[in-house]
Amino acid sequence: MVGGRAMKALIKVGYRCNDHCSFCHTLEVRHVDGDAAEVDRKIRRAAELGHTMIVLSGGEPTIRPELMHWARLSASLGLDFGLVTNGRMLAYPAVVDELLEHRLRYVYLSLHGGSAKIHNLMVRSDAFEQTFGALKNLSGRGLDLHVNCVVTRHNVDHLIALVEATLPYRDATVKFSMVEPKGGGSRLFDHLMPPVAHVAARVRAAIEHGRARAGAEGPRFRHGALPLCLMPGLEDAFDDLKTHRYRTMIEVGEPDFYPVDDDNKLHPPACEGCALRGPCPGLYRGYHEVFGDGEVRPLRGRPRPNSFNYVYEAMVADGLAAGDPCPILADGVTPWDRGRDLFVEHGPKIARFRAESRDFSDRELVTIKRELGQVYVDVSRKAAPDDFARDLVKLERSPRCAGCPAAEACAGLYRPSEVEVFARDDAWVRARLALLEGEVVDLGCGEAPYLDVLGPRIAGGAITYLGLDPDRRALAALARRAPAAELRAAPAEALADPADPLGLGERRFDHALILRSWNHLEDPGRALRALCARLGPGGTLMIVDNVAFGLARTPAQARRGERSPARFEHFRNDDAAAAIKMVEESCPMELVLVERRDVGPETSNQWALIYRRADDRVA
Repeated sequence: MVGGRAMKALIKVGYRCNDHCSFCHTLEVRHVDGDAAEVDRKIRRAAELGHTMIVLSGGEPTIRPELMHWARLSASLGLDFGLVTNGRMLAYPAVVDELLEHRLRYVYLSLHGGSAKIHNLMVRSDAFEQTFGALKNLSGRGLDLHVNCVVTRHNVDHLIALVEATLPYRDATVKFSMVEPKGGGSRLFDHLMPPVAHVAARVRAAIEHGRARAGAEGPRFRHGALPLCLMPGLEDAFDDLKTHRYRTMIEVGEPDFYPVDDDNKLHPPACEGCALRGPCPGLYRGYHEVFGDGEVRPLRGRPRPNSFNYVYEAMVADGLAAGDPCPILADGVTPWDRGRDLFVEHGPKIARFRAESRDFSDRELVTIKRELGQVYVDVSRKAAPDDFARDLVKLERSPRCAGCPAAEACAGLYRPSEVEVFARDDAWVRARLALLEGEVVDLGCGEAPYLDVLGPRIAGGAITYLGLDPDRRALAALARRAPAAELRAAPAEALADPADPLGLGERRFDHALILRSWNHLEDPGRALRALCARLGPGGTLMIVDNVAFGLARTPAQARRGERSPARFEHFRNDDAAAAIKMVEESCPMELVLVERRDVGPETSNQWALIYRRADDRVA
């Protein structure tokens, strides 16, 4: 048990089924069954990996004669038991009673219509009475009970009938899932696949109807595999394998468990910059290939976090010597997620941490951890670190990983770095700020991270300083520290207001600064265009900011961080490349890039750009 909640492993026992769903994922392999001894081994392996529940799926697991044997085996290993099922065998009370004796705790039941006509059409069997009978048998038994409705062209306009049929079962969660273009969903794509925007509209109506009818007493209504931008007001009702606490899964014939992933879905280019991208499933790849991304409606101008937590789970090794084999290799690398699992080596000890965050997609987590190397140990007691050089210790890949043939597939082993990357990278910024002279405008100046350099130059008259920030409290604190600074309580975008609320008239600047505030700007393109118009000959623009990063924390630290208001303070998590793209789109002729510092495994999470007006280029 991790964090007091179930940690599930999904085991496919075979693909035979007593229904014949047109959209069946495993249509092409329905003749394949897993060997009973193979399933036994997988149940034992799940226990070894620290899972607290095994969930059997298929095909249809309840038609296997070994069902009770597997339930007894899992219970004997201290595991809870779950089923992904069409429920037909669970219409028999004696079967349910016996499974409950062997720690049946979770059922994910397929029900695709509120009437026999619709459900039987979907599953191409006379199955409704048994499946609905299973819901009656399972409700009120203390189970974590879920009803899943796959939405196709055949039932998309009949979802409210399912809501009405399930209202009496208040302990159930009813979910509507977009049909996946896989197996039957791929072969019969044109016959089954409705437009995702139409599905979203019908599911929204069904959920809103259900909530209004059920009230606070339940059942609960949720949705899956629908872009969140198409579900306004119902983003919190999103549901998938990760919300159900599945960690790993294994198909018939696979040698070991693999992390649950979303590789069957993608975020198309239209989703760039969307504030919902982290938790959003995006579109099925097969759907996007046919229909494209014209139906998505990316949401921008809404805050999202710039960090996430790796929470301590367990000590993997204690007393490891230099020549000992890697414990990750010894335990097998495939069950561990490259982005979400983190192993940290500190002397002879190796600890395992886990990121359950849904603020970032799986692809984003892999990029942050593996490609950019931006993972840190939080050594502070703060809810939100504000002095990175003091509060954070960078993690780097352990020398044990060098030359390992499994290095790319493995979650990897990390150790604390001895390099103070934040102090080193900030020194580069400070050296350039110390050279500034003349008129300076600073957008988003409130936190004043470089006042130790700018303050003496303001006081000594080397620069005339105008700072803009919408946070009046931060400006009041800055005014006390730099009384000679001119400060205005306004967003950066106020520069672009033709009414000139700042009263700048024709005022121009020698230098413009956006220091760790780029990702706080709601509309950076608008601010850039206004800045370009006010930069004098030879004027420079300096942009400094941070990419998102992961923090290895104790559970108590993570709880403090999740309660912090600083959790949602950015509109984006741009890197240098994204900022360059925005500058090129906003000021294509005016600015020339003269210096660039990117983020990578050897750096802090801070990037920097310096531009000069194009009309001052030296041949």
